[in-house]
Amino acid sequence: MILVLDRLGTAQGFSMSLSNQEISRYSRQMILPELGMKGQQNLKNGSVLVVGLGGLGSPASMFLAASGIGKLGLVDYDVVEISNLHRQVIHGEKTVGVPKAESAKTFLENLNPHVNIEVFKEPFTTANALEIVKNFDVILDCTDNAASRYLLNDAAVISKKPLVSGSALRFEGQLITYNYKGGPCYRCIFPVPPPPEFVTNCSDGGVLGAVPGTIGTLQALAISLSVVCGASYVGKMLLFDGFRGSFTEVKMRSRQPTCSVCGDNPTILALLEDYPQFCGAGQKRGIAQIFERISPSDYKEIVTAQQPHI
Repeated sequence: MILVLDRLGTAQGFSMSLSNQEISRYSRQMILPELGMKGQQNLKNGSVLVVGLGGLGSPASMFLAASGIGKLGLVDYDVVEISNLHRQVIHGEKTVGVPKAESAKTFLENLNPHVNIEVFKEPFTTANALEIVKNFDVILDCTDNAASRYLLNDAAVISKKPLVSGSALRFEGQLITYNYKGGPCYRCIFPVPPPPEFVTNCSDGGVLGAVPGTIGTLQALAISLSVVCGASYVGKMLLFDGFRGSFTEVKMRSRQPTCSVCGDNPTILALLEDYPQFCGAGQKRGIAQIFERISPSDYKEIVTAQQPHI
């Protein structure tokens, strides 16, 4: 997932030079001819908003800070729980019960004091999304639910910001850049939210700790490489299978002219009032009527009698 140089630094609107201490700190990557002094300065001039400081946001923010990004925005209203620690490596046992954004800021400031860190310990909602997003060049979607993904997508499109989206579940992960250089937005690919009963998260389906670590690191790599070559995976999704140790690229559809938010005649011109409701939160799941149900013992009789059934 590689963005290009022309996004970094646009939100801050000014240029900052590197100190001697920073040159020493970043020297091992600055000796890369593809990066050099100019590339490092561009990283310092850049700003990234990380929404979600869990399994994806932890490694993403850590490597962005370590690489020398100038400004990091950290959005998360949740608190650290012991069940987070196998994958959310920016937190530790001493920060259990602490707001994740605060815990992450403490870690990152110790990792690299040269990075300007802005914390948002509040829910990312329709009421504040555009105000938060406007001060950053690029958005990283490190969330784990459909409502947040649609909200982030719409905020990115309306604000004209690239959106680097990652996801991880069980042994698998995905990575894609939305809303960039004629590429699709999230709604182009998923115009309609999936039924709530088909949506699974880490709490329900489980996740191997290193899988979100891999995807989150690749999200950070996307930003770092943006100053190197300007290539782009727009229109492609990177699939990671940790169980088999494989990466696969899948070509995605291009921007859809009929898309409701980024199309030629969009119908969504402002953020929706209630994204959880849009995604079906609170809807009653269909329950089979009495005459549609079958008990285990009745089904066993059908199987034993070898009766045709579906």
